[in-house]
Amino acid sequence: MPFDRTVKIAPSILSADFANFGAEIRAIEAQGADWVHVDVMDNHFVPNLTFGPQAVKAFRPHVTTFMDVHLMISPVDASISAYAEAGADMITAHVEAEPHIHRTMQAIRATGKMAGVSLNPATPLESIEYLLDDVDMVLLMTVNPGFGGQKFIESGVEKTRRLREKIGDRPVHIQIDGGVTPETSPAVVAAGADVLVAGSAVFKGGSVETPEVYGANIRALREAVAGVQQ
Repeated sequence: MPFDRTVKIAPSILSADFANFGAEIRAIEAQGADWVHVDVMDNHFVPNLTFGPQAVKAFRPHVTTFMDVHLMISPVDASISAYAEAGADMITAHVEAEPHIHRTMQAIRATGKMAGVSLNPATPLESIEYLLDDVDMVLLMTVNPGFGGQKFIESGVEKTRRLREKIGDRPVHIQIDGGVTPETSPAVVAAGADVLVAGSAVFKGGSVETPEVYGANIRALREAVAGVQQ
């Protein structure tokens, strides 16, 4: 995938209708989603349980854009190949999940997939400072991971700004996940983010029978950040 810093909207299917994932994925893509974000949770690293590799494999035929798989699991290394084989385009792992995160990034890259590293809100940027030449994306959590619909943690804006400075001219995306809405997204985009994960903000009020609501929600996010990116 060619690198660019244009803002990308990545709806989290954690907020979709669990009985209708294929149709939901097709609907959000038809309504303007750039990426499809899959939140994998293990009821251990985070207090929720979501998708295994077989679910991701089932999603794959419906995704025509880019499937972004966020592993909120620990340990993570042993599961990388399964999610790669399931069809992820990018696999993101948490710096807090493994004692040797550089090895984790190498393992992701060895599968031929793009590699992302994620930080929880209280994890300092210094924990990944020596990884920036080895990743394709840094995901900053702006809520504590585990559940959708949480309130945005404001310190994430300054953290985004500092991360953008550290990245410099490297071709590394900054993804924001947690509490993303038309109200919170302009500040993080102005600070340097270029991928916005939105669950409730995209899926609220819509369904596969009324997909135009998804389109309106995606447009609202785009309009909110239009002109603010540095």
